Amino acid sequence: MRARTFAGRTRGLVRDEALERAAELLVAGGWRGLRLQDVADGIGVSRQTLYNEFGSKEGLARALVRREADAYLAGVDRALATHTDARERLAATAEWTTSAARSNALVRAMLTGCWSERLPSPALPAVPSSSAVPAQRRADGPLPSPADFVT
Repeated sequence: MRARTFAGRTRGLVRDEALERAAELLVAGGWRGLRLQDVADGIGVSRQTLYNEFGSKEGLARALVRREADAYLAGVDRALATHTDARERLAATAEWTTSAARSNALVRAMLTGCWSERLPSPALPAVPSSSAVPAQRRADGPLPSPADFVT
């Protein structure tokens, strides 16, 4: 099966570009001011393409929070894999966590549980696994809590 393309880009690349653009707009203007049309314009696709991919602005929020959580946890894995000594592993993980939280408001909110109106709400209702948007199923389910990160 051939992947659908958008101006030479695959669906996955368009999804990644949309999440990256949404993250940029989030930093610049907060969640309330973020519009799917602005994300679409920024990556050169239609707003309908984003609705097809994420289902809604809330679906985009879920996918964005999930992406940032996965990136943070991948960094923790890298920090742990780099060292064998328990103290060095702990120090590397603490350094990564501090760096990630300092540079990324979503990671900071996920780690502390302190969300503001400038960020997408962590209490978004979970979309049933039978979501009409197949790509959205990957981001469905409960969003991680601070305790999930510690685990």
